[in-house]
Amino acid sequence: MKLPFQVDLKDKVVAVTGAGGVLMSAFAKALADCGAKVALLDINAEAVDRVAAEIGENALAVPTNCLDKQSIEAAKATVNAAFGPVNMLINGAGGNNPRATTDNEYMTPDLAGVKDFFDLEESGIRFVFDLNITTAFLVTQVFAADMIKTGGNIINISSMNAFRPLTKIPAYSAAKAGISNFTEWLAVHFAPCGIRCNGIAPGFFVTNQNRGLLFDEKGEPTPRTAKIMAGTPQKRFGEVSDLIGTLLWLSSDEASGFVTGTTIPVDGGFNAYSGV
Repeated sequence: MKLPFQVDLKDKVVAVTGAGGVLMSAFAKALADCGAKVALLDINAEAVDRVAAEIGENALAVPTNCLDKQSIEAAKATVNAAFGPVNMLINGAGGNNPRATTDNEYMTPDLAGVKDFFDLEESGIRFVFDLNITTAFLVTQVFAADMIKTGGNIINISSMNAFRPLTKIPAYSAAKAGISNFTEWLAVHFAPCGIRCNGIAPGFFVTNQNRGLLFDEKGEPTPRTAKIMAGTPQKRFGEVSDLIGTLLWLSSDEASGFVTGTTIPVDGGFNAYSGV
């Protein structure tokens, strides 16, 4: 991937959670290309091993369960031993779950065979909140300890759901709104320590998690894709490269040193469009 511009990150040690996924693996590669040493944290060991091999010597694969504090602490010890203290963290672990997703956009009483709001599983709701909110809390609690005396940079991955909840996915929408709020809280709390905290809110990107919702078995766009395109003024899905400029800007203390407590939409105009 060609970077839109270069920033100097040669003194940075970055921990990236969810690094085995499409977006976060691209983030890790971009940061490494700018000289950072990058620790790849993900529960999928095979995925992070593959990404680390693609990056080379500036990358370290650290299989980690980001819902288990002991696992996170062990990961931090591994990273510290290999690269030294962490001064940048990207909280990219997250996602949705079918148990927390309705079949219908609107409540349709007495419609047989449709999973509605009342059919959502408590375990699914808790899982989605934990996967998004609890992971960010635990990972920040562990890794930000390296930044208290020397300063640092935390970037949380939010979503368009944080601005306006999307239909069918109430738990994911609420969880991502929580991530944006948590970002603001951290920015204030850590300001005296020289730690900046910001968020990136991607619009609609095709990933392994959502591909089945956006395209059918034949690869044709689904009705949900048609709605997304109707609500996105640029009339396309985002490409991973569309996020890299915002990532690098927020990563650079020289470029964004006075920016903290904000979440940047990268969405093709989706959040700005009223539909009229």
